[in-house]
Amino acid sequence: MCGIVGLYLKNTQLRPQLGALFEPMLVEMKSRGPDSAGVAIYRDPVQANQTKYSLAHDHANYDWQSLSSALASACQCQSSITQIDSHAILIADAPERNVRDWIKQNHPGVRLVGSGASLEIFKEVGLPEDVYSRFNLQNASGSHMIGHTRMATESAVTTAGSHPFATGADLCLVHNGSLSNHNRLREQLEKAGLEFQTENDTEVAAAYMTLKIREGASLRQALEQALVDLDGFYTFCVGTETGFAVLRDPIACKHAVLAETDDWVAMATEYRAIATLPGSEHANIWEPKPQTIYAWGELQ
Repeated sequence: MCGIVGLYLKNTQLRPQLGALFEPMLVEMKSRGPDSAGVAIYRDPVQANQTKYSLAHDHANYDWQSLSSALASACQCQSSITQIDSHAILIADAPERNVRDWIKQNHPGVRLVGSGASLEIFKEVGLPEDVYSRFNLQNASGSHMIGHTRMATESAVTTAGSHPFATGADLCLVHNGSLSNHNRLREQLEKAGLEFQTENDTEVAAAYMTLKIREGASLRQALEQALVDLDGFYTFCVGTETGFAVLRDPIACKHAVLAETDDWVAMATEYRAIATLPGSEHANIWEPKPQTIYAWGELQ
């Protein structure tokens, strides 16, 4: 099961309405994924020398301010943090590798769920409308969002196991389907130095994308190679700094619909999510073809 939705606003005047437009799309996928939900939103890009980190912790009263202060002292950098329910958005001007290593060593209970210039990831156990409300996304402004509602089939229902999964700087991935060779791939990726927080097969797909990009592949090349290396049935929606990309496996048995108007581009597992958007009745609507990459924004 599971449900995927994506919305990219071509009309910049609509960007203050992004959160309001996206909410009913995500809620429409509740019947496909009532266990947990998550979203990636692209907004408020940081300065060129800074990186934005999406962090999460199981305890709602976690002392995020102490983490930020200690990081600034240890890494001799400027650091600020904003708590949003069980998550926090950290901004720091230290090298990203240094920040990641410091958090891992000094705050092992903190999960790093995303990073980049504008990416923010929020995900939790619960119904989509409840998760969305917890993170106060209804009034969010931004350029685009992707989201996922999960019906757990291959791993436990946990916050960490919810989608999206980060795949690199400003990249994230959501997935509908199942990978048949994820255990073998996990072993290969661990040997290459990748680490995992969950047993979710989507995290394996995300790590695969990370490795390919680290090895020098473009995102398009990584997606093309995924068609060779990833066995199973899947629809991927990959968020990027400038938009999103959609890829289905060669059989394409998992539902997917794309739609486009002069104002927006939308993707969903079912059309009823797209039908919530203004002007959807006049949109160009089609089913994405198997093993074909569809992308909006730059896909290097």
